This record gives sequence, C-alpha cells and structure tokens, in this order.
Amino acid sequence: MKRFIFFFTFLFSIVVYGQQTEYVDFKEGVAKLKIIPDSGTVDGLIAYKFDVVRPIDSIYLDARQMSIDAVYLNNEPINFSYQNDKVVLASKFKPSLDNNLLIQYSAKPKKALYFLKRNENWNIWSQGQGKYTSSWLPSFDDVNEKIVFSFNFEAPEDYQVISNGASLGRNISRDGWLSWSYQMEKAMSSYLVALVVGEYNKATEISNSGIPLEYYYYPDDSLKVASTYRYSKKIFDFLEEEIGIAFPWQNYRQVPVHDFLYAGMENTGCTIFSDAFVVDSIGFNDKNYVNVNAHELAHQWFGNLVTATSGAHHWLQEGFSTYYALLAERDIFGDDYFDFKLYESAVDLGRQDIADQGTSLLNPKSSSLTFYQRGAWVLHALRDKVGDKVFKQAVKNYLNKHAYGSAETSDFISEVERLAGVNLNSFVRDWVKNEKFPAYGAIEILKKRSTFIQEYLMVDCQVKSSKCTEYLKYDVSDEAKIKVISQAPELVNKETFKNSLKVRQAIAKYLTKIPEELKEDYETLLDDASYLTVESALYNLWNNFPLERGKYLSKTRSIQGFSDKNVRLLWIVLNLNTPYYNAESNQELYSELLGYTDDKHNADLRINAFQYLSLINGCNDICKNNIESAKSHHNWRLVTFAKEFSKKLEEKKN
Repeated sequence: MKRFIFFFTFLFSIVVYGQQTEYVDFKEGVAKLKIIPDSGTVDGLIAYKFDVVRPIDSIYLDARQMSIDAVYLNNEPINFSYQNDKVVLASKFKPSLDNNLLIQYSAKPKKALYFLKRNENWNIWSQGQGKYTSSWLPSFDDVNEKIVFSFNFEAPEDYQVISNGASLGRNISRDGWLSWSYQMEKAMSSYLVALVVGEYNKATEISNSGIPLEYYYYPDDSLKVASTYRYSKKIFDFLEEEIGIAFPWQNYRQVPVHDFLYAGMENTGCTIFSDAFVVDSIGFNDKNYVNVNAHELAHQWFGNLVTATSGAHHWLQEGFSTYYALLAERDIFGDDYFDFKLYESAVDLGRQDIADQGTSLLNPKSSSLTFYQRGAWVLHALRDKVGDKVFKQAVKNYLNKHAYGSAETSDFISEVERLAGVNLNSFVRDWVKNEKFPAYGAIEILKKRSTFIQEYLMVDCQVKSSKCTEYLKYDVSDEAKIKVISQAPELVNKETFKNSLKVRQAIAKYLTKIPEELKEDYETLLDDASYLTVESALYNLWNNFPLERGKYLSKTRSIQGFSDKNVRLLWIVLNLNTPYYNAESNQELYSELLGYTDDKHNADLRINAFQYLSLINGCNDICKNNIESAKSHHNWRLVTFAKEFSKKLEEKKN
C-alpha cells in the first residue's frame, strides 16, 4: 500500500508540476528583497497575482533550499508543504480571478546569485538560465510561465542596484541602506530576472527609435567605455530595422560583472556580461565585445519576446541570436567578414561530425556548437532557399504571433512554408533533424554567393607549390594570406610585414623560428596595437635572440594586456628566466605572479598564473592552498582546471 501511495504521489506531482500553466495563470509578481552581502543572504517578500483557469488540487512555486517563513492566500494564512524545492499549496482550487499569494522567506543561494568581491568591494550578480532564479526568488523554473515583475531592492548605500525594467528611483531606507525600485511592463520568464549590486558609473545613448541605452562600467574603467561599447547603438538600430519589430522592452542596459560564468546573459532588457570584454582601444583589436553585444541583444527578441517551449527547441533562441549577431557584424565589418565566419562555423560543424559527436538540432542534449552555429546555418540556408523577402516576413509573423509567449520549431517552419508556398519537409530533415550537418551544402551556398570564399578555398599551401610564394605578393584577402602563413611560415619575407594588423598577428603566431634577415622587421611587431601580437612576438624574440633579451623586456615592461594580464604574466616569467637582467627584483616579481592565484582575481587570470607557476616549478604552499580553494569556485572552468592541476602536482610528487 505504501508503495502504491508513493507511486500515486510521484505520478501526481509529475502531472501537476509539468502542466500547471494549463490550470493556473500567474500574471504579476511584486517583490521586496533585502540583499545582505556580508552574510550572502536574501530576505524577502514576493506577492503573486494569479487566475485559476481550471479546477486543480494544488498549486506550487519553485523555491530551492530556502527558509519559508509564511504563506498567505488572499490575505489569509494558508497551510503549505515544502517538498522537492517547491512550495506546495494543497486545496480544491476552483476557477477564479485575481487571487493573491504572498510568501515571506529567506535564502542563502549557492548558485544563481553570486556574492563576490572585486577590489575589496562587493560585486553581486545573478545568472538564472541553467542555474534557476528560484535559488533566491520564489518563482517558476518552467520557462513557459511568464510574469510581469516589479522589484524593490534594499542594499547598502555604497552600491548601485541594477535590474530589469524602468527605474522608479531610489530612496534612503535606514541605517545606511538604500532601496531601489524597478517595474516591468510586459511579462517574462523567471530565468530572465536580473540583479546586479556593485560600484558602477553609467554612460547613456538613445536609439533611433527612442529607447534609452545604458552602458554601465566600473569607476576605474572610465577610459575603456568607448572601446568596450563601440558600435552598441549601431547594433541596436540595425537589429530593430533588420528584424522589423520594435525593441519589445522599455529600455536596455548592459552591465559587466566580475568573474561571470559565461560571455554574457540576455536578461530581459538588462544584459549581464563578463568584464573580460571591458577592453581598451588596443584590446578591442583582439578580443572585443561586439559579437557578444549583438548576440545578447538579439536574444531580446529571440528567447525573451518568444521563448522556446523546451530544450528540444533551444536553437530557436541560440541559433537565431547567433545568426542575427552575424548580420549585425556584417553591417559593421562587411560581407567578407560575414561569409568567413559562416565558413569557419561550417568547418567546425563538419569536424564535430567527423568526431562522431554530431546530433540533431532538436536533441535537447546537443552541444553549444550545434545549437548556436548549426542553428544559424539553418536560418542562412533557409533564407537562401526562400529569398530575403519571404524570410524576413516569416520572422516578423513568427515573432508577432508568439509575442510574450512560447513557440517550437514547427511554429516557425510552418510560417515560412505558408509564405513561400513550399513544403520544407526535406529541408527540415537535412538541416534540422539529421544528426550530420550538411557541410558540403553549406560550403556550396557560400561559394555561390562569395568570390571571397572561392578565393580562400583556392589558396592551399599544405602541399607546397610555387604559387604559395606568389599568394603573399598578390592582392588576396587577409584571411588567405593568414592561411598561407599558417601552412608555410617560412615563406614570410620583408614585404609580408607591410600587411595589415591581422596578417602581422599571424606572423607573430606562426613564424616562431626567426631568420636573422627578418629580425629587425620582426621587432616592429612589439609596437603593434594588439596584445596577442605583442605576447607572441615577445616570446619568440626572447627565445630566438638570447643576447638581446634585456632589450625586449625593457621595451615591454609596462604592458599589461587583457584583464587576464596575458602580456604581464609572460613578461614576469621571461624576466625570472633571464640571468642578470633585473635580478634584484626577482623575488618581488615571483610574489606578484603568486599573488595572481588568489581568489580575489578573476578565473582567467588565476588559471594563467597557475600555468606559469607550473611551468617554472614555482607552485609553493601558497599556490597549492589557492588551487585547493579554486576547487570550490563558482566557475566550472576554474574548478575543472584546479582538479587537473592538483592531479598533476600529485603525479610530480610521486
């Protein structure tokens, strides 16, 4: 009997939890939250207004590992159970309108809201997708449940609080606290709720359509604002025009945060992105924010306005956003850039198939490469098949029809079929459903439209021929020249150095054995506006010309590089391995390198520092302690690295 009861309860929970949106419509959520940095906790009240659409015996909200203090239904206390990270209200709910549910709670989230320090100051940020906003806010993990949220956040007065929606201002609270209020106008999924607490200044622009654009930055990064947010307004205006539907939210914010989990996250009207993309004018040439900027903005339509019903249709978010980001980049950098990016993604997808790792685009366990790049290719191939006019109108119809709701693949495909008057079953089979990506078909689409791609494919120096030397002399594309240099670096001559920044970067990367007659030209690479070029050139010059190491180190002494200090860390290690050069400061430099392994620094910088310490056999007890602490870091890349690093240390010891 007990087994039967357990089975019945389990089955009931699946039915109710999986189909609640068919019975109950949650419409509005009003939250009052106190963010307490020192204890890493959130104390709050959340009130929801909902309609009961059909009779149901229980209603639930997701609330992961919380302390639920009280629950009120229509202003009356109600009994509730807290099970499987859900607040469950059991009652015979009959169809009714405008019910009110109030939950008082506290949470100490282990994920989804991260309490970090940057330069000894708090930098707190949320990441709901894949981590569940319900870890700090009783809400809905089901992406199909959409709510119009408003928030009041209370936080220490020294910090800004940034969230979704229109800012209703801030007020002095009490005892050194401030309250910040935000109001959404339209419904959104809970995973798109944004919260950032930190020290920020703000720059602003207005889009052509009148949408306020807010660019946040750390006070000490004021000189990097222009290069970090370069083309932001241009991207915004382009996407509104290209998609053909007005930006669906009140305003648009972009906020860099410390040690973010990913490149960026498209929270509704408020993108949070990694501060690794906060770059100066030199860093812009190597690793800029443009693609991430465009990708997360495109999500405001594809994912936020219309959300995929489930993981099986995830490409409707990532594939669309990847494709429209590429279209925005084409508007900035030109057709050749666009075609080459598509070519590179087709090659990567082909390699994935060769490794027997390809999957259908409708497989919810597909790789990011499949969801993002194959999804983008589906759209490009479909546009090639039905033409620009039909494609653009189908996208508009699809977005309008499912606005502020959810959709699946067939919803979009059927719209294209209706407008084009064609059956797309074979297209869907080849491009969407098949496990293998149609790589040859993709390349043919590119070759048909792009002489640039035709030329690039023609250039091939893996089998050396007399033509290869000539390619570097002719007016072929930078990408073709880079291909030659990567395959035959010995062909580089004095004239090759007169090419663009990108080609010179390839020389620094691939020409590692420097002929004496090219030494003087190679040294000019240290003056390039590229941290990647300087990093490679410094190492290669130091390695090839031991007698002039001091000269190269002196020239690059003050260069830091990106936020992971790629040039600085290399400089320190080369300095430590250059006898008699600046030897009196060796201990100070070693201490600096060791200090970058501390948990106050971002994950990429720490990984670089650990790797260099391993290279010089300099991982002392402090380094080992820091690698141990890294194993419990919130960033999975650092955790994976730390575990592998520890394993190698043990192997060396034994």
